[in-house]
Amino acid sequence: MNTKSNKILLELNQAGVFRSDKWLVRDVSFTLSEGEILTIIGPNGSGKSTTAKMALGILKPDMGSITLHTNKIAYVPQKLEINWTLPLRVIDFMMLTKKIKLEEINNALEMTGVASLIHKNLDNLSGGELQRVLLARAIVNKPQLLILDEPVQGVDFNGEIALYNLINNISSELNCGTILISHDLHFVMSSTNNVICLNGHICCSGSPKTIIQSKEFIDLFGEKASQTLSPYEHDHDHSH
Repeated sequence: MNTKSNKILLELNQAGVFRSDKWLVRDVSFTLSEGEILTIIGPNGSGKSTTAKMALGILKPDMGSITLHTNKIAYVPQKLEINWTLPLRVIDFMMLTKKIKLEEINNALEMTGVASLIHKNLDNLSGGELQRVLLARAIVNKPQLLILDEPVQGVDFNGEIALYNLINNISSELNCGTILISHDLHFVMSSTNNVICLNGHICCSGSPKTIIQSKEFIDLFGEKASQTLSPYEHDHDHSH
């Protein structure tokens, strides 16, 4: 991972969201710097997507504060709402909300390995190809902060590994800070700097090695998960 800069991009300080007479998530504190990958894990309904939306400014916190030190932000949502009855090529999708130079589009698609698909319709893409196009659209303007909500949905196991390696390479090449919401604990071990485990609040946080040894992690995911992931721990202070 790229560590050539440690400029802080995002700070959350005891942030939380209260809706329908309950806290969706509360007391969330962390910082994210350039070149760093932060992975947020937790069971369904634990507040992962809510935390991402707070970081994006989509949801205002009802407690605590959020400070952004960049306005160059890109987001890949968990679900993409598209009317699949309309023909939409990759190049059209890349320019859906703003005019982008063809050279920049080609560069982004090249970086994600799908430059050959530029004139293909979105509804003809495989799950892995679509995720790569979504990533390309997110990085076309070279964001400083990249937020990815479950970016490997609909992708087979080999495709997941390739996508996570791609995310790692993008973070390194762009030197962007990346927040990754993931259920894939193996990726947490192999390709992230820090982990936050949520269950309505931060249960535990720290390096992957610290996380899998914590009681809170074992309570949520079980002793078997901790033992299975132990072989994946390694030094993260180098490039992958």
